[in-house]
Amino acid sequence: MALRLYGRDPLKMFENVFNDTVSPFVTSMVAPSFKVDVSEDEQAIYIDADMPGMNKEDVKISMDEDVLTISAERTHEEEEKKKDYHRVERSYGSMTRSFSLGENVDLDNVDATYENGELRVVVMKKEPTEKKAKEITVK
Repeated sequence: MALRLYGRDPLKMFENVFNDTVSPFVTSMVAPSFKVDVSEDEQAIYIDADMPGMNKEDVKISMDEDVLTISAERTHEEEEKKKDYHRVERSYGSMTRSFSLGENVDLDNVDATYENGELRVVVMKKEPTEKKAKEITVK
């Protein structure tokens, strides 16, 4: 029998609080990253990534089979005059995200644009190659 407090599971409540508050903070401190939206329709898969403060030249995109990888590097420029920081929330360093897009993507038809801190990647779909089935006789 699970422990319940006023109809609520206290372990689940703790997990929700951890995931909603602590986990994003820890993740951002350990591995700098960028937020993405992934959507699709009948023609294409769309990936929109927020990458403010990046230069277009700092963003690299590659496809290997059905895996799309977006990587970027944000450098922190040190000033001659030292500052006493009270809080640092902006992340610097290498950031990479990979997405498995499935077998029906057209590797030769991928478009990427970067404007005002937002990267948009459009991967066109193609008809999946038909896999042939074969029945094997057991001997």
